[in-house]
Amino acid sequence: MSFKKRTGSLELGECTRNPGYQDVEGVGSAAESLNANPAEKQDSAAVALDADAAEEYRQIQPYAGMPKEVLLLYSSQARYRVPREILFWLTVACTLALVALTITVIALSPRCLSWWQTSPVYQIYPRSFRDSDGDGVGDLKGIQEQLDHFQYLNIKSVWISPFYRSPMKDFGYDVEDFRAIDPLFGTMHDFEELLAEMHNKGLKLIMDFIPNHTSDRHRWFNLSRVRDPHYEDYYIWTDCNATVPRPNNWVSVFGNSSWTYDEVRGQCYLHQFLKEQPDLNFRNPHVRQEMIDIIHFWLGKGVDGFRMDAVKHILEAAHLRDEPQVDPNKPPESVTSEWDLHHDYTTSQLGLHDLLRDFRAEMDIYSREPGRYRFMVTESYDYHEVDKTMMYYGTPLVKESDFPFNFYLLDLPQNTSGTWVQHLVDLWMANMPKGQWANWVVGNHDKPRIASSAGQIYIRVINMLLLTLPGTPTTYYGEEIGMENINVTDSQIQDPAGKYNASASRDPERSPMQWSSDMNAGFNNKTNITWLPVHPDYRSVNVEVQKKDAGSVLAQYRFLNALRQSELPLHRGWFCYIHTDASVFSYLRELDGLNRAFLMVLNFGKESTITDLSSVSELPDQLKVLMSTNQANDGKEMQKSRIETEAGEGLVIQYSTHTRFNPNHPKQCYVSEKACYLEAIDILYKC
Repeated sequence: MSFKKRTGSLELGECTRNPGYQDVEGVGSAAESLNANPAEKQDSAAVALDADAAEEYRQIQPYAGMPKEVLLLYSSQARYRVPREILFWLTVACTLALVALTITVIALSPRCLSWWQTSPVYQIYPRSFRDSDGDGVGDLKGIQEQLDHFQYLNIKSVWISPFYRSPMKDFGYDVEDFRAIDPLFGTMHDFEELLAEMHNKGLKLIMDFIPNHTSDRHRWFNLSRVRDPHYEDYYIWTDCNATVPRPNNWVSVFGNSSWTYDEVRGQCYLHQFLKEQPDLNFRNPHVRQEMIDIIHFWLGKGVDGFRMDAVKHILEAAHLRDEPQVDPNKPPESVTSEWDLHHDYTTSQLGLHDLLRDFRAEMDIYSREPGRYRFMVTESYDYHEVDKTMMYYGTPLVKESDFPFNFYLLDLPQNTSGTWVQHLVDLWMANMPKGQWANWVVGNHDKPRIASSAGQIYIRVINMLLLTLPGTPTTYYGEEIGMENINVTDSQIQDPAGKYNASASRDPERSPMQWSSDMNAGFNNKTNITWLPVHPDYRSVNVEVQKKDAGSVLAQYRFLNALRQSELPLHRGWFCYIHTDASVFSYLRELDGLNRAFLMVLNFGKESTITDLSSVSELPDQLKVLMSTNQANDGKEMQKSRIETEAGEGLVIQYSTHTRFNPNHPKQCYVSEKACYLEAIDILYKC
């Protein structure tokens, strides 16, 4: 190949030889053309191109190095154009099909579970969890030191009881400053470090929010006492007689009148709890805004949610009338307990839910950030008025709390039987609004530990119940190892409520967490000081010892939590009652489309029993125990007509079946959001 210079540019003198090339009109071969005189060839080419402007340029096959003009002529031929167009439209069709499939999958897929649904909520009482500085009281740095415990248990949601600045008349529930950390627990820097480390480990922090009242040392109250124009109506004040300060018969949760005379202002103020905890006046818009600003303050720091404390007490009737007595014949002057009155004017007042929905709306502003949903749970002991509790879920159009705490299992020790447990479970499931998410609580900082109130024999089966029921379980610190109440003498009482009434002390369930067999159970390893006594069984009941025992309460809790989070039927499948008698409560968890299901057989009775489930045709005749609270029975095979359990024993039985129980027993089954499993492509879809 050679190049010739022509009019200031380079011109290709020879091109790649292609023996198959034929000139237009059959004039010679490519080889002949190449041997022709260059000037002659140039003139012939020019003439040919001009003459054949309207005639198709024919070529046997393309050749490497062909000019653009030749390439364009080939590209318009049918044998090249048609395959190209077929490929183009096939690509378009496939793209549209993929888009349509993606939209369909998204539209048909059930909503993903949020973090507060996938993990138990673990409650920390900060005074008792871990002491990092040796003063005998737990603190924020102590919590940070033990974050690996939650990762070991695969727990993602941690609720920490109050650590605001407080005079500690009610151990933090009397808040002096909502924007400050009490020095007993650390500093704001300690809190920020704790929160950052929790987020680094994939943990979520839920704070206590206490809207009903403040401490009597709060700046707002001191300004209200002196009738500062802005703060004068921040609290509930009324005229009263200094010698007999009872504007009406309302009584405090802690007993006696809920009114106290203030000499500075010359009026009485309302306190539904201790006299050091004056109630805020939420009919004052400034108070509402103050509390909303506090919500913004903590959410702005990155807090993941709030537990709203004592919400039913937030509003009171403005008319301040006497409440009806439970016993009309009881002398009015002897009405000193909250149980003596029907609380028609001091709880669950009109406007309460509007207020809580306002709080929810403010939290939702922060939930717009991807992956940072802000959780809200409400606390309200409504006892037999379960319909009032259900109202905290909100309405189909207006959301309120993600769920209200379910305290009905706290009554489990009243009657340890299968029938009673089913009654307590069904009390919630039968009344819960359709599509809502359940939750379960068996202990907290105000109630005796379940291992003590129900009996140590039942702690394992109760944990199994919590972790296999539908919804979110709540675990009070120490329940994962079976901690029990301590005995507290009168001289050791720390709880303000216990100082008023020793039998009402909440100290027994607040003893230091038992981490190891070391001094002070590993709670404080710097000094021999603990704010409450450590339980004497700490050498055998502690985290370190139980980690080494595959059959321990801790090991079983960990296994059940991992099972709950890994198995679709357990965390979002159907829940169906199977059998109940004086001893046994049995139910199953299944998911439509999945051939794997789980049967729970829990013995809450006083003796061993044999359960016959032969009438349940959907169960296979032969069953195998996946896990028993009695480790010796793990893997044991049983006939469904003869399932043996000891007192306090629980069984998780996994079985395979293509026959679902729920379609034939709709009145026995519940599901929060129905979903089906498509095994062929391993996805969930709405069905």
